[in-house]
Amino acid sequence: MTAVTETTGIVNSLTAGRLPRWATWVILGASWATMIIVFALVAASSGAELNIGAALFLGTILFIVLIFVFALLVEGIRQAKDRLVTALVISAFLIALIPLISLLFTVVSNGIPRFDFGFFNSSMRNIVGEGGGALHAITGTLLITGMAALISVPIGLLTAIYLVEYGKGALARAITFFVDVMTGIPSIVAGLFAFALFSLLFADPGIRFGFGGSIALSLLMIPVVVRSSEEMLKLVPNELREASYALGVPKWLTILKIVIPTSIAGITTGVTLAIARVIGETAPLLIISGFTASMNYDLFSDRMMSLPVFVYTQYQNPGSVVQPYLDRAWAGALTLILIVMLLNLIARLIARIFSPKLGR
Repeated sequence: MTAVTETTGIVNSLTAGRLPRWATWVILGASWATMIIVFALVAASSGAELNIGAALFLGTILFIVLIFVFALLVEGIRQAKDRLVTALVISAFLIALIPLISLLFTVVSNGIPRFDFGFFNSSMRNIVGEGGGALHAITGTLLITGMAALISVPIGLLTAIYLVEYGKGALARAITFFVDVMTGIPSIVAGLFAFALFSLLFADPGIRFGFGGSIALSLLMIPVVVRSSEEMLKLVPNELREASYALGVPKWLTILKIVIPTSIAGITTGVTLAIARVIGETAPLLIISGFTASMNYDLFSDRMMSLPVFVYTQYQNPGSVVQPYLDRAWAGALTLILIVMLLNLIARLIARIFSPKLGR
């Protein structure tokens, strides 16, 4: 594209002094390729393993420096600063993705060898060495976490409704304070609380059962549900409430029919985050639920295995042949990640179905 000045008629390019659009991606790719080659040469000379994550990280740093230098030489200091800030923002995003992608790649590559039908169709009862599966742990995780959700969601949601719609004065401030305190308690403290509680109630210092694990996890879930639900309820416009009151609808029905449906998408997301927060907890379940190699469908009787404890015990206590135990541990970790992903997909589906329709 060109422009002609009125006085001299000299043709000036409007794109002069600009890097081409593809320059950014070429510089990024060249930076990554350079660092990967350097790391590969170092690894080949020293006999070490190639660290792709470190190579990409240093390649991103090199990209930031190069894009600033090239922009400064071609476009000037103003555009160079703009490209530098843009590169920093994009690089921060890419650097944040590196450990996530590395984690997923490691878990998938190590978990696939035992991600088979036998892993999901058998327990570890009478299994030493190869074979066995995590059916008992998957069942225990679903039962314990499901019961924890049944306990936590009604309590957390009703608490949030009270704080937003009814709460005033010292009581509301006290509830908010204790919810904030509960948000930061270590998970092992919740497990110790549940263990101490049921040891006193049943006069059994060696008590271990699944429902105790649900109580421990609910202590960790409730603050998250309260906080997320409270923020979502606050986002509902007061005009909707006032319009409902003007039509003579009582307050409780306004909350039930107007406030909650309007904020259901955010509430569902908060509940999902709360479940994802606790489904991978190991310490409280190790204390109060214990571990077993057999199936147990009864939350109120005997020890119950969960996936986090299964992964921990397989990795911590291998037999004479270590590899089968490590394979089961990685497969259990992969299963846990897939369960969390499935929960997020279900939450998105529920939010899409029940969220208010904004179309005309």
